[in-house]
Amino acid sequence: MEPPTLQTARLVLRPYSLDDSADLARLAGAREVAATTLRIPHPYREQDALDFIASSRADAELGLSLRLAITLRASGAFCGGIGLRMSPAHHRAELGYWLGLPYWGSGYATEAAQALVRYGFQTLGLHRIYASHVVGNVASGRVLQKIGMHHEGCLRNHICKWDQFLDLEFYGMLRSELPAQ
Repeated sequence: MEPPTLQTARLVLRPYSLDDSADLARLAGAREVAATTLRIPHPYREQDALDFIASSRADAELGLSLRLAITLRASGAFCGGIGLRMSPAHHRAELGYWLGLPYWGSGYATEAAQALVRYGFQTLGLHRIYASHVVGNVASGRVLQKIGMHHEGCLRNHICKWDQFLDLEFYGMLRSELPAQ
């Protein structure tokens, strides 16, 4: 699968490039960002960013995931990432996203998630898209609610991050529930 470039009113979601590695390491490297995500380690170095970019390309070629950089349309500034982890046999994908600290609270995560979910249903033909967030990450829960996902439950002590077991809140949406544009 060739990663697309998607545009919204304020954002461009595009494939990662090697030129993103320094910004990716700097923004994803903030402890506050890692603390709110399931898969970003801390510390996060430029080599981690380069490895991530390489694996993003390889996974896209295999149809395992679609990972895109979130950039500002006006300036091209790199501000975060968004992606779908595919489960082709089940016609579903898991949505994940993160933003660098300077971009929190601006509505960018909601805008990016709406665009990628629509792409997943309309272009990739997915039947279901789901997402989860660590209990306590209220902002991420609001993003999922705003894009029309339904709360499906809490998995208690589902992950272990930084030697602490954490609950995950799960949300999901079916293609038939995609809001009209």
